[in-house]
Amino acid sequence: MMTHLDRLQALRRIMSEHQIAAYVIPSSDPHISEYLPDRYRGISWLSGFTGSAGTLVITDSFAGLWTDSRYFVQAISQLKGTGFELVRLKSQGVAEYANWLAETLPDGSVIAFDGQLISVSVAQSIIDAVKYRDIRLEGNVDLLDKLWNDRPSLPTAKARLLPLSISGKSTADKLADVRAVMERHGADRHLISTLDDIAWLFNIRGNDVNCNPVVLAFAFIGPTSAFLFIDLQKLSPEEKDELAQQGVQVSAYDTLPAALEGLHQEHTVLMDPKRTCYQLYHSFPEGVKLIVDINPTTLFKAIKNETEIVHSRQTMIHDGVALTRFFKWLEDSLAHEIITEISLADKLRSFRAEQPGFLGESFDTIAGYKAHGALPHYKATVDSNSTLQPDGLLLIDSGGQYESGTTDITRVVSLGNLTDAERTDYTLVLKAMIEGCSTIYPQGSRGYQIDAITRKPLWDHLKNYGHGTGHGVGFALNVHEGPQVFNAAPVDVLIQPGMITSIEPGLYFEGRYGIRIENLVLSIDHAVSESGTFLAFEALTLCYIDTSLIDKTLLSQSQIHWLNRYHQTVYEKLSPYLNEEEQTWLKNKTTAL
Repeated sequence: MMTHLDRLQALRRIMSEHQIAAYVIPSSDPHISEYLPDRYRGISWLSGFTGSAGTLVITDSFAGLWTDSRYFVQAISQLKGTGFELVRLKSQGVAEYANWLAETLPDGSVIAFDGQLISVSVAQSIIDAVKYRDIRLEGNVDLLDKLWNDRPSLPTAKARLLPLSISGKSTADKLADVRAVMERHGADRHLISTLDDIAWLFNIRGNDVNCNPVVLAFAFIGPTSAFLFIDLQKLSPEEKDELAQQGVQVSAYDTLPAALEGLHQEHTVLMDPKRTCYQLYHSFPEGVKLIVDINPTTLFKAIKNETEIVHSRQTMIHDGVALTRFFKWLEDSLAHEIITEISLADKLRSFRAEQPGFLGESFDTIAGYKAHGALPHYKATVDSNSTLQPDGLLLIDSGGQYESGTTDITRVVSLGNLTDAERTDYTLVLKAMIEGCSTIYPQGSRGYQIDAITRKPLWDHLKNYGHGTGHGVGFALNVHEGPQVFNAAPVDVLIQPGMITSIEPGLYFEGRYGIRIENLVLSIDHAVSESGTFLAFEALTLCYIDTSLIDKTLLSQSQIHWLNRYHQTVYEKLSPYLNEEEQTWLKNKTTAL
């Protein structure tokens, strides 16, 4: 069996045969997805790195993984002996390797990549970086297919259509909204590649990507027509008829390039350069005008309608009941059961599976005991699987996919022998989370402002964390959803009523422990004053926050008041679904400070 080092050496031989100086492999697929079907998990196959964000760059003398701070410790461990080295990104999501290539490669070099796996925007970053050099790009080169003999096929799982009672808006009405934006742009065609945009627009869900209820598909929309390019076997005749009634024609997944090639010079196509692959960009005939802007659906789906909001609130109750029973089980069982990080994650899934409409996890559970909690995206393996003891901190970041919503929550609990440093750091993270969740902000605010407000209690103590403060969350869709994000980057996206976003500050101490506390919040209208309209956050997540770890002297009265009100809400919403013993346990956990 080939080792990762063997695979790297074999790839370099092929690169040499094709006179390729550098080969770029992004973590992506033809839909520019974050989470990938197995067929496109080339980074993991080649290097052993399993994180969800990163780029491999291979030359004849260097092989590097460019990734961000969430994965530094994980990458160092997983890349040992593979021939690959970690290159630490300074800015998350930036193609910093492009400048490295421009500075490193000699004139006359060729940079190659699979154009299906790289967005137009990222490809442009590489083009811009080398434009003053005698360096050529080849964007239609899939070298992995020449080496990956047992490469998985595309998934064939069935898809399903959401009823209007769940989606809250028909596909026909959503198409009308999209066409209105197309008209404002002066576009008569619109190409959509991103899977969650397509899932939202066509009210379709699938099982093609682990934890993400999406189906592999493309969409192409005209003034009176809409085409869904999908594996025809994924939909029943009845579902195809239902889509036809909504004005949608279903076509085979692999026929999109032919459809694009049939366009004429009079056509103007709207496409999102960050969410469209480079190869499709080059499928348009010469003369077709392209307008590059964000997909209208990206913002539409981020603002949940009233039906989606009502379902999300009920889903949080179901998830909260499961979490209450789980944490009670953990407390009751730790002294007399052998519990590991893996068995813990399995048990949590079993509690969620008892809830109505549960479909699966929204991401692989992060159950990090002690030092493993310092790895923000840790996933236990057979080799790393720790056994819990009545000592130290346990971090659990998990979520569920339900027919009626998506959840994501992080809690930290003490298993015993809490240190003063752990208590202080836990309280500071809680202060930060409360500050973010309780902030009132003017209409027109951006995510970087929420990010700074959240971090201030940690900055006051000269502490910080390397990841963003929050990400958008889909409705019965991807747990990571744009366009809004709470991080330091100057992303020019307004925070609007109806958006669901996480607030999840943390502190991480390599080799010791990690702390992160996360709630999902809904942006809502708050008040109007002489200064304008103000918004606030409604806490959606319903699960107790462990108060046994709190140093109360570090909290302000307003923060204590927020926590007491939150705990009162948690108990009032969850207790009707619990038995008497569970109610008593939760009552004790939510007692006012």
